[in-house]
Amino acid sequence: MFELNQLEQLLTVAECGTLSAAAEKLHLSQPALSRSMQRLEAELSVPLFSRQKNKIALNENGRLAVAYAHKVVQEAQEMKERLVAFERARHTILIGSCAPAPLWRLIPQLSASFPEMTIASEIRDLTLLEEKLHDQSYQLIVLPYALDEKGLTCVKIGQEHLCFTLPPAHPLASRKGLHLTDLNGETMLLRPNLGFWGPIVKQAMPETKFLIQENEAFNELVKFSVLPSFVTDLSLRREGPPPDRVVVPITDASVQVTYYACFWEKTGWKLKKALTA
Repeated sequence: MFELNQLEQLLTVAECGTLSAAAEKLHLSQPALSRSMQRLEAELSVPLFSRQKNKIALNENGRLAVAYAHKVVQEAQEMKERLVAFERARHTILIGSCAPAPLWRLIPQLSASFPEMTIASEIRDLTLLEEKLHDQSYQLIVLPYALDEKGLTCVKIGQEHLCFTLPPAHPLASRKGLHLTDLNGETMLLRPNLGFWGPIVKQAMPETKFLIQENEAFNELVKFSVLPSFVTDLSLRREGPPPDRVVVPITDASVQVTYYACFWEKTGWKLKKALTA
């Protein structure tokens, strides 16, 4: 029976147009590739190439074989990916989250409920989170809204509110609440990997210049800079307020968020038990 690598070689020949170009791309000698294609023809019991002096080209059989080879190679790759994902799912709970803060409580909670499993997480955009839940790359995703879909369970796991942190001398530091647009046009410090928070503030503050800083540099700049920045109520509870800063809540509805853990009922009943315990 022919081998998968022979079909991959056939696809490369079809892509490159000549044996010599295909052999170079595959890092094979031209005679070795030629022998491999001859063995494939023998296994299939049909000629795949029209051969002339110093020239070889796919015939009608070859073009049909290429069409089938595309399907077989693609399905073999999908099979491998599915098996790897299945094996990983047996030992790992992979969480996709729209923001960092929900993971601070969720990961320890799941680790305590599933000590035999590895709990891993990624921050991704909202569209990708839903896609990867549907193809079961993630066993659980965290969204700032609940999904209304048959077979899915969404459990409320907390809330988060965004605030400004301002130097005491800032003209708006005495306010009890601010809108995002109140600081539109200023220069602000911003953490990386904020998930869905980044697009929200950038859309509401299009004229603002955001200086994105890694976490260690960000913390130092907040201490000594006069530039405004963001903080959430959850990070305030976890780390405390930044020194020499005034925290002013943002009153926009878009930054008052409720988080939901979403997963498939059929495979996630243990997750529901852990989250609602």
